[in-house]
Amino acid sequence: MLARTADSIFWVSRYMERADFLARIIQATQRLVGLPTEYNPGIGRPGTEWDSVLEASGAAEGFRDSGRPVDEANVVEYLAFAVENPSSVRNCIANARSNARSIRVALTAEMWESINGAWFELARFEQAKSMGGRLKLDERTRFLDFVQQASCDFDGRAYRTMLRNDAYWFSRLGVYIERADNTARILDVKYNVLLPETEVVGGSLDYFQWTAILRAVSALTAYHWVYRQSIKPWLVADLLILRPEMPRSLISCYDNIVYFLDAIGRAYGRQGSAQHHARAVYERLQKSSTGAVFQAGLHEFITGFVEDNSRLGEIISGQYLDLSGVPQGA
Repeated sequence: MLARTADSIFWVSRYMERADFLARIIQATQRLVGLPTEYNPGIGRPGTEWDSVLEASGAAEGFRDSGRPVDEANVVEYLAFAVENPSSVRNCIANARSNARSIRVALTAEMWESINGAWFELARFEQAKSMGGRLKLDERTRFLDFVQQASCDFDGRAYRTMLRNDAYWFSRLGVYIERADNTARILDVKYNVLLPETEVVGGSLDYFQWTAILRAVSALTAYHWVYRQSIKPWLVADLLILRPEMPRSLISCYDNIVYFLDAIGRAYGRQGSAQHHARAVYERLQKSSTGAVFQAGLHEFITGFVEDNSRLGEIISGQYLDLSGVPQGA
């Protein structure tokens, strides 16, 4: 496979996964903001819900540079539709389609139809927005549902229709590296930004915020199945970091990353620094415990993981992908 083809497949999957994450975190935050004030006394304070969304999405600096005040309408607009935000949902779908269009012969017809259809549906939402300035609440809800459905549709079509060869393996690497980054960021932001200093861990606000985070990663039902008790921060962290049966957990993502990197290594006849780095991260997760993570500091653990995960993306690019010319992602 040409390196440029592998690079585009890798980023198609990353962009579609990122769009899904943005839709989920916006939706979760809307639920938090909609809580009665007795359950969420932090509503309206700077540094709470919508600031946390910007931090989790990595868009805080760009948003500040735009000069817009931090409120629901501005943050949702910036994360969903802003052309100047390189990671907005709009740009994620546009970049996914651009990459997919350049390598259509490497994708199945069903995968292309999924991405192309998502692009045209997005255009309809943008047209509705241009007519009214911004989407109304019910239209916004339909938009967020559409983005999640588009991502799931693409992922399902890839799983059901692709040959299990290097194209499929690079596609899955994109999914799991992006998913691991997203899970880590949302967990870190909740622990360090979202809960006001005046609130106590385990209080009503803390409970509803953790519940919203679990909903954002489709893990609320899984939490109750696994632990069968009320929401506790250390158990949420355990589920999203160390439980291999949880599809969005960090260890599950790295289990898959190691598997697909090994498949590529066997197909190409050699291992490299990407395989070694991924195995090192996976082994650290396997040897970790929730108690040790909290004792050393959850923020420090997550920060180290995000750096390691980002480094793996760079190593994969250097080892397999052609990144000359215009960068395919950030």
